[in-house]
Amino acid sequence: MTMAARSGSCGPDDDSAAAAITASEWRWRDGAMARVDTALAVETPIALEYNGIAHAVMLATPCDLEDFALGFSLSEGILTEPTDLYRVDVRKEAQGITLALEVAAGAFAALKLRRRTLAGRTGCGICGTESLEQVLRPLPELAQENWQLSAAALAVANADLSGAQPLSQQTGATHAAAWCATDGKVVLVREDVGRHNALDKLIGALRRSRVPVDRGFALITSRASVEMVQKTATAGICILAAVSAPTSLALQVAQRSGVTLIGFARGAAFSVYTHRARIAAVP
Repeated sequence: MTMAARSGSCGPDDDSAAAAITASEWRWRDGAMARVDTALAVETPIALEYNGIAHAVMLATPCDLEDFALGFSLSEGILTEPTDLYRVDVRKEAQGITLALEVAAGAFAALKLRRRTLAGRTGCGICGTESLEQVLRPLPELAQENWQLSAAALAVANADLSGAQPLSQQTGATHAAAWCATDGKVVLVREDVGRHNALDKLIGALRRSRVPVDRGFALITSRASVEMVQKTATAGICILAAVSAPTSLALQVAQRSGVTLIGFARGAAFSVYTHRARIAAVP
């Protein structure tokens, strides 16, 4: 198999690295074998350093890296405000990419008190956590906002998202996380080989763009596991809709933190598991 760099990025302003490569494959179709070129999503080790100290290594798609750095830091509780992040240096190295974050002294001191190591894999949200307390960390209790999500809006978001994933359309190997307005319009989308990374990138993009999250919802192209709910709650997002099912622990955490958890969001159909008062026309 041969591989070559391919143009493509996850975000409109991204210039960090190609998000896909071109590879050759032997494809069996209709009783015959043929050699064709295909696109593969890039997956690379990305190390996050805080004030010169290594903290985590995740396998991710190397684009929208500033969004990823900020979103990961916020959703993991390392930073409480975007202003705690002073700068991000992206260093391309032989074996991957290092994101060197310079953060406020107070945030760094708090990080050292509860420091843990994440041995990241694709689809790994809490790998390397050292205790049960770190898995189920305290979350904010989200207030009930003065608006409701309609079934029509969710259907609009589902339809729009399918056309807003260029990397997935190229490769068929990435997840997406989208921020949607109350009418279902898709406002922001981030893609990655890892579902957690896609959500982190979305959270980072929302905070960097100063998009308010008190009215709107997140839509993800994956199952809703507990760490996805935790990241959503930490970001202050009240509604999380997933195209697949939630897990039992995700349901419990969503119930406690005030997140409206939706699963099987496909077309005009969906299932509501927690805090259904945020859904219009639901008694």
